[in-house]
Order: sequence, then structure tokens, then C-alpha cells
Amino acid sequence: MSDSLTIDERFEAFDRPAVARGFVHEVDAHSNEVTLMVDGIHCASCSMTIEKGLSGIEGVKEIHVNPSTHHANLSWDPTRVPLSRLMQSIADLGFAPHPLHEDTRSTLNVGEYHAALKRLIVAGLGMMQVMTYAVAGYAGAFEGMTSEYQQFFRLLSLLVATPVVFYAAAPFFRAAITDLSQRRVGMDVPVALAIGIAYVASVAISFFGDLRTEVYFDSVVMFTFFLSFGRFAEMLARHRTMAASEALSESIPATAIRLHKGSGAEWQEEEIPLGQVQSGDRLLVRPGDTVPADGNVVWGDSATDESLLTGESQPNTRRIGDQLIGGSINLTGPLHFVVTDIGPDTVLSGIARLLERAQGERPRMAQLADRVAGYFVAGVLLIATGVFFTWLALEPARALTVTLSVLVVTCPCALSLATPAALTAATGFLARNGLLVTRGSAVETLARADTLLLDKTGTLTRGKLKVVAVRLLSPEQDQRRCRAIAAALESGSAHPVAVALNEVHSELVADSIQVISGRGIEGVINGRRYRIGRADFVAELNNGNPDITPQPGVTTVYLADEDTTMAAFDLEDALRPEAAVAIDQLRAAGLTPAILSGDTIAPVQRIANELQITDFHASLLPEEKLTDMQARRAAGRTIAMVGDGINDAPVLAGADVSIAMGSGSTLAQASADLILLGGGLDRLVVGVQQSRKTQRVIRQNMIWAIAYNVVALPLAAAGLVAPWMAAIGMSASSLIVVLNALRLVGGESAGPGSGLQMRESPAT
Repeated sequence: MSDSLTIDERFEAFDRPAVARGFVHEVDAHSNEVTLMVDGIHCASCSMTIEKGLSGIEGVKEIHVNPSTHHANLSWDPTRVPLSRLMQSIADLGFAPHPLHEDTRSTLNVGEYHAALKRLIVAGLGMMQVMTYAVAGYAGAFEGMTSEYQQFFRLLSLLVATPVVFYAAAPFFRAAITDLSQRRVGMDVPVALAIGIAYVASVAISFFGDLRTEVYFDSVVMFTFFLSFGRFAEMLARHRTMAASEALSESIPATAIRLHKGSGAEWQEEEIPLGQVQSGDRLLVRPGDTVPADGNVVWGDSATDESLLTGESQPNTRRIGDQLIGGSINLTGPLHFVVTDIGPDTVLSGIARLLERAQGERPRMAQLADRVAGYFVAGVLLIATGVFFTWLALEPARALTVTLSVLVVTCPCALSLATPAALTAATGFLARNGLLVTRGSAVETLARADTLLLDKTGTLTRGKLKVVAVRLLSPEQDQRRCRAIAAALESGSAHPVAVALNEVHSELVADSIQVISGRGIEGVINGRRYRIGRADFVAELNNGNPDITPQPGVTTVYLADEDTTMAAFDLEDALRPEAAVAIDQLRAAGLTPAILSGDTIAPVQRIANELQITDFHASLLPEEKLTDMQARRAAGRTIAMVGDGINDAPVLAGADVSIAMGSGSTLAQASADLILLGGGLDRLVVGVQQSRKTQRVIRQNMIWAIAYNVVALPLAAAGLVAPWMAAIGMSASSLIVVLNALRLVGGESAGPGSGLQMRESPAT
């Protein structure tokens, strides 16, 4: 693309930091992310046109366009290309991009609805009028109507059909022109050709032909109406499938109550638009109100409902120092909190972005369907040409009618909608039930998984370790001092062991901290070097070898300095209450569970015995977990991995499908395909159930789409399908696919006792 590209002023505004702050997420200095709402998308071909057009621009890292939701998920380097240029590029392709946030989402949907409804009304009224004239003309031909009246009815039909073609059918022509300008044969090309050829031919016959030659104004308006009705119904269904991500965005209130000191000591309240809230502001949230941004509680004591984000209905206690998540509901008492993150940087926005990314990415089956549809359209055009000349030789009067039917009836919209419509509905359902799908292929892979690899701490257990014993390994050591040193070393970690050791307040500060994944932490306190972690790791610091018999069923970490191993901390973690039932249901569904843990053998064996898991491995380093997983994959297994810690990130990234606990580390979540927002394994049970149901729906959609075209094409080519029947058939085929996908929007809620169907064969 040329650097001299002229950029519209309305797009240039989005390069301003003050404007972009509301919808652009800054990952780092060289990576921004945004979700755009794109008007004018009608099918997968439109999505592929946008992806192809932007992927070649320098600075664009990733672009995914969902033909079902009309959302474009864009990642780019702002130092190499501004957002305005990318939006202008989309506009130059024939589409209208808008930033997707609360203010525009509903406005665009309402605008799309009204525009589609107007076109549908025009097409409907035109169809009724033209059919009246057509019936009168046909009846008059049998009753001896004079040629002047027959011509009069033809001209009336032309007068009514013209606004139908140029207004109601305009989206078909615009999409076809866009496809052809990009040297693509999209799905609207045959439709536009059918409408255009029939209209132009009818106009020519009306003015230059004789009254014995048939005109097609009635066919033109009928299949314009039926096609418009099909698109209208698809739009309504699409808006419904977007309900999950819309609920996330719409959960944030439009205003916030900011507090500031008045002339006295009391806090003064000021209601301001949410867009004016800045990091560091002190806000008030009253009981019953929704938290407008992420922050930390500085005054008050209450409980919050975070079910929209986590699927967990149990209220969470929030006191001074606790985190508040934007979108949660304050239940019992007023709270003051200091804002830490706003807009696209909040937890809620992060969840919405991951959901958008999952819905935008097309798995292999969808990509294959898109490619097949592209070739299919080209094939239809060749077949239609052959059909026209064949009928021209056999029965010239029917050649045009039959060709129009072939062009319309075989549009493969249903084929391309089969997968994205189902995935959009399924990911929305799972998000509402506490399982966030972050990659589109995850649903497909989870349905095929046969082996479930599980971390222990924080995954099968609560992840809330408690120090049950501190054993001093030399007489000169002091327990309080050892606890303080351990807390200082672990102060920057979110690992469950670190959280347990940090329960003791420490005045000490550790410098030069190094985290050695899977082994422990090293740091310097007051000029002295310390290590905390596994026995072999801490022993390397002083060439020692702590000779302590591990306590059965507990996790032990050691603390050492440069001279000696100072203390051993015994920690215990309880099994998650839903774990036993969930593992039994997953095992019954055909998934073979195994535990891969970095913890010592005693606590791992205790948990394995409680869950009746015979395949368990302890004291594994991250690379050993990865090696074990790769060996299972080499043996033909499809691996689903569940973990929560930093040391799980490599194996999560290497698994066929990976699931991170919502309470786990950011790195683990970034490596995962799905995130258990509520932290409960029962949600994974629902995830497996829904993924298999989704695969069934996709297969049903694909079978229907293929079978429809296989049957419809020869019938149309044989002259057995009228143009208006072809329009109904094409619209109905797409609508059936979307309605079938909508079955995935509802379903059983997640719960500890939710049932799970037994594994089905691939042929089901």
C-alpha cells in the first residue's frame, strides 16, 4: 500500500491518545490491540478480503475477522503504522470500521437493524405490487387484454422493481463489486449477477422486445425479498449470539462517583462520566451499584458478586487492601477504592478481548469451508454458463430463468456460516459459565481430547497453602527471622507457596531476586544471599545437604544462606471440593487423568489416592513435564493440560489444548487456550460437554450445507426450481444453520453435579 494514502479525518482522530484510551489496549510500546466493528460484512469472503488486505501492511501483527459477529480483532505495532491508516485501509476495501466500545456497539446494531428492516419493507411492498401486476398481466394474456394494457402493466412493474433493485438489493451489489475489485469471487457475486441480469434483461425486453417474450420483474423482486428476509433473520440471530461479549461490556456503568476532599475533613462526592475517570482517582461504590473500574479497596467492608466474570455465584468478601474488579456488583456495604486500571486495561476488558479473539479465529474446519466455498462459487459461475447455453439450445425461452435459479440457489453462505455461527454461540455460553475460550480452535480440540494432564497445587487443590510447621535446621536459627526472610524473598511472587509464606509481615527487602522456574527463588537481603525452594536447589548455595525426612502428605520448601540450610517450611493444601466428582465425570467421558507436579512425592501421592488416579509423577521440572507430555502425544494421545503456575507455561503452550486456572499466573493464562475463570474443575466438565455438542452442531451444519447444494444444483439446472423458490431455498439453508447454532447459546449451567455424556465416536 502506498505511503501517500489519504486518510479520512474521522480516522485520524483515533490516533490521539485521549481518544484511543477508551478502546485501544496497549500491550507494550510495540504492540497495541483493538476490536473493531465492521459494517458491510456479509459472508466469509468479506472477512477474508479484510484479512488479506491488512495482513500485507507493514506493522500489522495479526488480524482476525469474524463473519458471524462482524468484529475484527487487530494487533499492530503503533511505531510502524498508525491505527488511522489501518482503518482507512479497511474503508478502501469497501467496509466501514468503527471502534468497538459501549457507546458504538448498541448504536451500530440498532442502525444495522433499522437499515435492514427498511430494505426488507421496500422489498416486501415491491414484491406484493409487482406480483399483482404480474397476475393481472398473465390473466389478461388469456382473456385477450390489449397490448397497450399489457405494456402498461410491464412499465408499472418496472417502476416498482427499480427501487427494490437499487435500494433493497444494494448490499448484494456492493459486496459483489468489493469482491471483484479484490479479484475474489465472493458469495454475493452470483446473487448480484442473478438480480442484475434479470433486471437488465427485463428492462430491455420491456422497451425493445415484443409482448410474447417473458419479463422477470416478479422473479427479481421475489428473490430480493426472500434473500433480504434471510439476511435479516441471520442478523437477528447474530445479535443474539453476541450477547455474552455485549453483557461484559454493558456491565460497566456510564458514570462513576469520584471523591475529593472538601473544605473540611469529609469526602465530597462528584458524579462524572466514566470517560473522565483516571488511574489514581478515589471512587465510591454504593451497595447495589456496579464497580466502574479495577482498583484496590481503601475504606469499607462489603461483599461483591463477580458471577458475570467468573460464573461463580458465591459472594466474595472485600476489605481494605483487596482488589475490586470492574463489572462486579457491590452487595452489602459502601466501599471507597483507588482506581488502578480503566477502560481497555481492566480485567473485564481483558476477558472481553480474549473472547473476541476466540470468536474471531477460524479453526481448520472453518478455513477449509471458506476455501471450498470460494472454489464452489467459481464453479457455480462456470456451471451457470454451461446451463444457459444448454437451455438456449433446448428451450431458449427458459434459458434465462433456469440460469437465474442456478445462480441463486447454490450460494454457499450456509457452508461458510456453519462453523463460525456455532463457535460464536458456544464460546458465549461457556463464558457465561466461567470458562473463557481464548482461541477459536480450542473448542474443536477439547472435544477430541482423550488424555487430561493435571498440575496439583492450585489446580486439583485450593491453591491456598498453609504453613503447618517451621522446622529449624540449626540451633542458632530464629523462627521469626526465618519467616521474615522467606516472606521477603517470596514478596514478588503469586505462587501459592509464596502467598502462604507472605502471611507473615516482613520489614526486610530482598534485592536481585531471580526466579528459577520449578526450583525456587534467590535474592539478596542486607548484602547476604539467600535461597528458598527445593532441597537440592538451596543446597547448591552452601554445598550442604539437608538431611530431613519429608513429612507425609505435605509440601516442604527449604531456606538457606551461603553458610547453611536454615529452616524447612511444611505446607499443606486441601483438595478442591468439586475435584473428585469432576475427575470421575471426566474419566467417565473417556479422558484419562494423570498428575504432573513439581511438588514432592508425598503430597502428590496423597492427592492421587484421594482422586483414584494411578498415573502420577512428582518433583518434575518444567522441561520434564514437557518431555512427558510430548511422549504421550507421540504415542497418539490428544492432550488437554490444566495448570496454574509459571512452571506450567511451557507444557501449557505445548499441549493440544491448554486450560489455565483463573487464579493462576498471568504467564500461564497467556499460554492457555481456555481459562477457568471461577477456578472450579466442574466448569471443565461443562466445557467438555459443550465442546462435543458444538462439534455435533458443526457437523450437522456442514452436512446440511453440503447436502443442500448437492440436491439443489441439479434440480435448478434441470429447470425444476423457479427463481423465487431458489431464493427461499438459499435463505432457508443459511437460516437453518444459524438457528441450529443458536441451540448452543442455552444449555445446562455449570455445577458440581452437572452430567456429562459419554465419549462419542468421531462418526457421531
